[in-house]
Amino acid sequence: MSTSSSAGTDVSRVSPVWVESMGGPLVVVPVSALAAWHGCTDTGVMAGDATAPDDYDRACAVDDLAGVITFGENGAQALVLADEPATSCYLPEHKAFLRWLGADSEDGLRAAAEAVLANPDTPWEECGVWESDGPAVLMDSAEAGSTLDVEYPGGGVPEQATVLLSAGRWRVRATHTKADERNRVGLVQIMPTDS
Repeated sequence: MSTSSSAGTDVSRVSPVWVESMGGPLVVVPVSALAAWHGCTDTGVMAGDATAPDDYDRACAVDDLAGVITFGENGAQALVLADEPATSCYLPEHKAFLRWLGADSEDGLRAAAEAVLANPDTPWEECGVWESDGPAVLMDSAEAGSTLDVEYPGGGVPEQATVLLSAGRWRVRATHTKADERNRVGLVQIMPTDS
């Protein structure tokens, strides 16, 4: 997957930043709370509490296509892109996370996603309400937020994508659907709530 950008380019045609996981779910964590996201710990439990599952295990416990979990001492919320560890990106023009479930090309997948989003008969699963105080980061749930910019011993850094959002309460809905013969689309869309 590649990333690109250029001034004056139609934002809907700019290739988004794709994020892969090491096998678990991806999460969307508010930038303000990144340091409080501890990811996967060696013991599988939170430091200081031998019975509380770590952030990664709680993200893995989300059974629906998406869900919201609280973390950290201040009760921040992470949006979990659950069900399977599909490579995903953020489509800001739709406030939606596109999940690569099956496609021959990025262009084909994006066109299929556009069709799914425009189709009033798309079956959506309601996945709760996510509250965020502004910009967030799409990342692997196994990573600690404090180490996103720390280089791995073999080189490279954890994959991540910026999610530009205003503060708000977002209704979360998700779908996995076969858009056509070549494309299986996963989408997690956030929509402003009325309150």
